[in-house]
Amino acid sequence: MTYHAKSEFLRVLFERGYVADCTDYQALDEALLKGVVPAYIGYDATAASLHVGHLLNIMMLRWLQKTGHKPITLMGGGTTKVGDPSFRADERPLLTPEKIDENIAGMGKVFARYLSYGEGAGDAIMLNNAEWLDNLNYLEFLRDIGRHFSVNRMLSFESVKSRLDREQSLSFLEFNYMILQAYDFLELNRRYGCLLQMGGSDQWGNIVNGIDLTRRVLDNSIFGLTSPLLTTSDGKKMGKSANGAIWLNGDMLSPYEFWQFWRNSTDADVGRFLKLYTELPVEECERLGALQGSEINTAKIILANEVTTLLHGAEAAAAAEATAREVFEKGGIGGDLPTILIPAGEAAEGISLAQLFVRAKLAPSGKEARRLFQEGGARVNDEAATDGGRMISAEDLKEPLKLSAGKKRHALVMLG
Repeated sequence: MTYHAKSEFLRVLFERGYVADCTDYQALDEALLKGVVPAYIGYDATAASLHVGHLLNIMMLRWLQKTGHKPITLMGGGTTKVGDPSFRADERPLLTPEKIDENIAGMGKVFARYLSYGEGAGDAIMLNNAEWLDNLNYLEFLRDIGRHFSVNRMLSFESVKSRLDREQSLSFLEFNYMILQAYDFLELNRRYGCLLQMGGSDQWGNIVNGIDLTRRVLDNSIFGLTSPLLTTSDGKKMGKSANGAIWLNGDMLSPYEFWQFWRNSTDADVGRFLKLYTELPVEECERLGALQGSEINTAKIILANEVTTLLHGAEAAAAAEATAREVFEKGGIGGDLPTILIPAGEAAEGISLAQLFVRAKLAPSGKEARRLFQEGGARVNDEAATDGGRMISAEDLKEPLKLSAGKKRHALVMLG
């Protein structure tokens, strides 16, 4: 649907392609025009870092703040203990409270790059739903909150229905997740005047539940807005690569590797990604996205620089570009390449090239590494390598060894 928004926030979201659906465009638009709207997105602490799949919604919170409203980043210290079953084939592994707290600390590092936190009306706040979920009285919760939920209706939500249709088990623990997330929205509205929940389109059912619960318990009108679940133009889920998730924390994925992820975008995705993941004017995004032939590479470098600057800073982006130029244009060794350290004791025993390629995440398994060598895709110090069984010794590692898989993926191996 195209809605002609009057508020700056909604107008930006429509222009840049962030909107999938909204519970009430007009009423939300009017609320945004009246004053500061607090809005939240929830993040369950299932890993030590957020990944690129989270970045679109983080950008929505950034635009919310840039247009004068108040972002709330809600960390799922409580809900992570249950696990969101939405569109999953199996139950999430349960994490210990200590691991959840550790993950929250890791995830929290990213938000300060995109949002300004503080005490002012438009400053972002970070909350943890364990604050109100950990100490719930079960009987009181069932009586006061559980009575507002229809099991028939909960079973009709696509996220649950798809699991049951495949005859895959849905535990009672997971079934409670949507009630807890709905309760989050109620509590955020009661405590902080939160009027809007945003999330991916897979969260639509959970968001609607929270709006319905808040209306029943507090008689307040609140809103939900979802973003599209992104896939790349070749049909892959956004944020996945051959080597796994594209993490946002620099200690889990180097700024150079992050930069390369964006530099390697397919031509058809460049214009859309510029709109969603940078703050360049829409017209400029469209101009760059329409470039043809070798010129589109200029747009990809701009995309990589802009996105990396937002997350890691301008210096990291410039260093990544310089490294890429050195590696690809001069065939040299860039100092910012991902580096694998091999302990001296292990190197003394020798390690095969195929194993090094796996360790460097240039191949997902030994079998794939051997195939890479057989098909001529492996290079060592910029020279073709066909023998994956060749043993590398400590003597070979006196100088850094540059490994390459194809033309775009590289790593250094050094003695640790």
